[in-house]
Amino acid sequence: MSDDELRRGGEGPENDAVRDRALAAVRPEGAPVSVEPLERGNRKRTEVVRFEAAGPVVVQCSETPGATRTEAALLSAIGARTDVPVPRPLGAGTADGTGWLVTPLVEGRDLHEAFVELDPAERRGVARAFGRFLATLHEAFRFSGCGRVTVEGGTDTESVLGGDAPLTVRDPVDAAAWVRRFGERHAARLPAEFDDLRERLGEVLAGPIEADAEPRLFPWDFRPGNALVADGAVTAVLDWEAPLAAPRGVSVAKAEHLVAEWYVPASEAESLRRSFRDGYESVAPLPSVERAHRAAAVASAVVDGGGTVTNPRYPPVDRDAAVAFHRAALRRALDETGE
Repeated sequence: MSDDELRRGGEGPENDAVRDRALAAVRPEGAPVSVEPLERGNRKRTEVVRFEAAGPVVVQCSETPGATRTEAALLSAIGARTDVPVPRPLGAGTADGTGWLVTPLVEGRDLHEAFVELDPAERRGVARAFGRFLATLHEAFRFSGCGRVTVEGGTDTESVLGGDAPLTVRDPVDAAAWVRRFGERHAARLPAEFDDLRERLGEVLAGPIEADAEPRLFPWDFRPGNALVADGAVTAVLDWEAPLAAPRGVSVAKAEHLVAEWYVPASEAESLRRSFRDGYESVAPLPSVERAHRAAAVASAVVDGGGTVTNPRYPPVDRDAAVAFHRAALRRALDETGE
């Protein structure tokens, strides 16, 4: 295979050099035969690298080494503390100011594409698994305040790969203040089609919000679109960048929205919601989900990191249908009284 064919997933010599450094650390005797780019993650480059005589790996490169190091530490800790299926890091580090992370390639079909093709019982099983996974994470990762999760310590690789790296919250705030700030930030990013809901959202966020004495891990992008499935079962949950610590009600509300409502018509959503909650309650009592929790969570799913309206369903609907979906979901969240 020519160098051009081998490097078809690259974006220039600098990125190729970082990939080479990463592979030298985790597959020093391997001979790469192909590099395949993956569209996964807005802030990083992800590639599958295959070898003649070794298992394939996924290489992630990011211009924010601290975020890569935190993701590596979190993946390692999840693997050590829970049974949530995640790819455990083979190595992580920094090369030329770029962070890199290498994990094994987990086989399975992209659940974003496969979810609607599963039979109803399998979809309920997936929803139940997501609920159980989230409760397991909540039980395993507890914090003293809300905010961005980061890893303490220096920059050496070994300190983040043992499963016991100290994960902490940068600039922690109390739960009520964090929910308001989180909700207001995403309310400000809503497009003009939501102007008539903005005032009501502000009122909900300004009202009383019950404090959460022990915030838990809030995996920011915890959804079927970041998971793999085989034989109807989830084989891996992927993409753990930008983790947060937050009240359990916020992460329950967002995951429930993305699992139970995102892909299926309203007629099926309730059965998926019950399955998700059953899965959560198989591990821990379901937390109180306040109106502010749900409204902030739903608002956070309306636009992506680039400010573009996100497209639910699969195949994804067009922008007008997406706006209608998000408006209906936000209205429901604003009308709720909490549970």
